[in-house]
Amino acid sequence: MIELDELDRKILRALAQDATQSAGALGRRFGLSQPATWRRIRRLEQAGIIKGRRLRLNAEALGFGVTVFLGVKLARKGQVSLEDFERAVSAIPEVQTVEHVLGLYDYRLRVVARDLADFERVLRRRIMTLPGAGDVEANVLLSEERLPGPIG
Repeated sequence: MIELDELDRKILRALAQDATQSAGALGRRFGLSQPATWRRIRRLEQAGIIKGRRLRLNAEALGFGVTVFLGVKLARKGQVSLEDFERAVSAIPEVQTVEHVLGLYDYRLRVVARDLADFERVLRRRIMTLPGAGDVEANVLLSEERLPGPIG
């Protein structure tokens, strides 16, 4: 782990809010030259602190009005490998994230659908037919707020 100073933290906070900001714009904001800012960002990337930059799509604007968090318990542990389940569930386009978790369920999935009827179709025809899929619990997302994580 590298040592972060206050300027590194300011840059990270700014990029967490808007990852499209240029090194020049960040430099002007924090009193650094563009090359100095770029070197800091590059150092943070090389150290693995910045893992990448993501494009966040508006699912609702694309016609996917329902988001469901689905807890999935594997029915036959040992008979179906975790890798087989993960590979199969990751191939379903409506499944946005697959998280292997500890607790009541083995996996937590984030699933988008056009509406509840579409979600039911995805659940019945795609998810419940996966190798090893057992009990499931669905939680429909009502609202979401994104907060940046802690920065040392």
